[in-house]
Amino acid sequence: MIEPVRQFEATVERLGLVLSPNGDAAEVEGVLNPAVARTRDGRLLLYPRDVAKGNISRIGRVFVSEDGSGGYRVNRQSFALEPEAPYELRPQPGYGCEDPRTTFVPCIDQYVMVYTAFGPAGPRIAIALSDDAVTWKRLGLMRFTQPGMSQGDDKDGVFFPEPVISPSGVPSLAFYHRPMLHLSAVDGRAAIPMIERMPYNDRESIRIGYIPLEPVLHDIDRLLDVYESVLVLAPNEEWGSIKIGGGTPPVRIEEGWMSLYHAVDLLDNNGAKPKFRYSAGIVIHDYERPDHVIYRSPAPVLTPMSELERVGIVDNVVFPTGIDPRPDLGDRVFDVYYGMADYTIGAARLTLH
Repeated sequence: MIEPVRQFEATVERLGLVLSPNGDAAEVEGVLNPAVARTRDGRLLLYPRDVAKGNISRIGRVFVSEDGSGGYRVNRQSFALEPEAPYELRPQPGYGCEDPRTTFVPCIDQYVMVYTAFGPAGPRIAIALSDDAVTWKRLGLMRFTQPGMSQGDDKDGVFFPEPVISPSGVPSLAFYHRPMLHLSAVDGRAAIPMIERMPYNDRESIRIGYIPLEPVLHDIDRLLDVYESVLVLAPNEEWGSIKIGGGTPPVRIEEGWMSLYHAVDLLDNNGAKPKFRYSAGIVIHDYERPDHVIYRSPAPVLTPMSELERVGIVDNVVFPTGIDPRPDLGDRVFDVYYGMADYTIGAARLTLH
């Protein structure tokens, strides 16, 4: 029997600004929501979403190190991915490669980058692979072709680093995803009452998709074939009532697989546009069966507080997308990298007690 975690304590300390637009045209509308990876020789890489005029997104590649005085040194490289594939391009503005998350998966000896490809069909989940975390090669769009699966707009793809057991008992690679409601794209006050009338499980939620491991070991292209998908975390009345989605890649701790996720609450629906708040919480899954959630934050662990988090392209947003274990500081210490108000990138130190 899988036992829930009754009590879980963590503290979060903000470390400050890591990366902001540098005046380059490719960053004029923000650098945000970075994936994070350590190269095989231990260097820290961030892959921010760089947004050019017209909401055209590329995935950057930035080496980051601490400067010894509480700040960061950053060394921008060329882009990890630019919109090139047909599923990343469309004639009208608002397209490209968005919101990457990166996980090293030892059983296939690859870094797996999952990102939102925003092209002619709308947002879809795409995968790129790397041997060294520096040079990336597209694998393609994930294929949700099994009966009953949603094949529409989807976001927030994030891989688990190790194989798990699917609900049907198959050893599989697993990933978060968030199928989207068409209502989420409606820009206006009318959508909010419609969402609030929905049962929580019908609102935008975190699902785990499963890819059978054995075929992937013989043909890496099979990493795109999703055979199962199950709802694991939905909005609720306590916080994050409008929608929730995957955040950082899960990391293994004593209790299970831990990840930070994002959740959205309504602040005000009296103006021309609704005003929301994006916060972050902790979720822990069972090791073998991650469809079993054994802990969920009763309250956010990170909410918009600083000026950079409250005012930007989209106000009141903290959006965690990268996590870096810090064994040099303790075996339960992690640095979390997150988008601030959809314009800059901040870091926070998460310590589990």
